[in-house]
Amino acid sequence: MLDQKHSLLERSGYILVLLMALLQGAYAIYAYLDPAAFSILRGTELLVPGDADWVKIYASRTLFIALVIGLLLYLRNYRVLACVALLGAVMPVTDALLAYQAQAPAAVVLKHIATIIYLLVTFSVLQTIVWKRKNS
Repeated sequence: MLDQKHSLLERSGYILVLLMALLQGAYAIYAYLDPAAFSILRGTELLVPGDADWVKIYASRTLFIALVIGLLLYLRNYRVLACVALLGAVMPVTDALLAYQAQAPAAVVLKHIATIIYLLVTFSVLQTIVWKRKNS
């Protein structure tokens, strides 16, 4: 029974991280294809169309993050993924503050807060996996 619980926990962690990587990849592609629309989605509308280059820079970094997370997930490196989830919370905190300061709709700010919670839950699940592996 313990193996089934551990297996369920690991599957849960895997799915949480997979969703994180897929969402980051989708955001990167969306930001590349339509920087103006993506900036509205994130809550910081572009004031000057020429600023779209900054969104594309964001897209390249987001794609990099998605690929690194994907590789770490493929390698099942849950210890590093736990750190990534925890430290990654810096980004949606900043996004939420920027969206709030830009007077974005409350739903946009709440989406960033939900992302923080998601990352903290993912961190907790991954840390539990690492702890159980270490102690079994």
